[in-house]
Amino acid sequence: MKKIIIGNWKLNLDHLEAIQLLQKLNYSLEVDIEDNIDIVLAPSHTSLRSLQTIVDADKLKIKISSQDVSAYQSGAFTGEVSASQLCKLNIGYSIIGHSERRTLFNESDEIVNLKVHNSIDNKIVPIICFGESEELRNNNEYLPHIINQVNSSVKGIRKDKVEEIIFAYEPIWAIGTGKVASTEDAIEVLSAVKEEIPSKPYYDQDKIRFIYGGSVSPTNATELLNSKIIDGALVGGASLDTEKFVQIIKSIKL
Repeated sequence: MKKIIIGNWKLNLDHLEAIQLLQKLNYSLEVDIEDNIDIVLAPSHTSLRSLQTIVDADKLKIKISSQDVSAYQSGAFTGEVSASQLCKLNIGYSIIGHSERRTLFNESDEIVNLKVHNSIDNKIVPIICFGESEELRNNNEYLPHIINQVNSSVKGIRKDKVEEIIFAYEPIWAIGTGKVASTEDAIEVLSAVKEEIPSKPYYDQDKIRFIYGGSVSPTNATELLNSKIIDGALVGGASLDTEKFVQIIKSIKL
């Protein structure tokens, strides 16, 4: 299965800075590396059109994702951006249920599920994030919590559509803290999810990519990304540094 590396730029860079970073990254990549690894960038909403225009015009193989999508299709929802609006911009992916949105904006499993439905209905690949707090891990309650998150996120989704989704394990305690789940931790969680979900009628584990996110860096990327269980990474702060991001991409043994 083809590995995928997603750079989540979070609330950083205006559209001019985003263009510069896209161009710098493109120049820094080895020729045709995107044929073997999917590379996705998730800038702020204000930069989506600028980056997608460059990708389309220059026929770049780098793909663009939104950092979020509305649970609503249209209407009086000030500040929201709908899946249909993203689709018109030719955006191919959307991060959904990131731990920062779950913890800072009280995003529930039900809201995540609505966003997943809207994305799939508009031919946008959802990147569904799930993970546990430090308290749940310390109390050894994290696996049931995670499995419930995954099940809730795909409720009502047809099997053939679930197989297009990317699932990102990102433990809350590892986001922006410098703490990193060990490869063993990540494998334990992803293996548990893969063992649980095949019993459901909507899932084929051989067709879905499961990735890791949480303080991914050049230091830990090689071990994480060359596991057979882990299909890629959701990279935060390191994706804003071209040298570090390229090192993470190159750490995958092709």
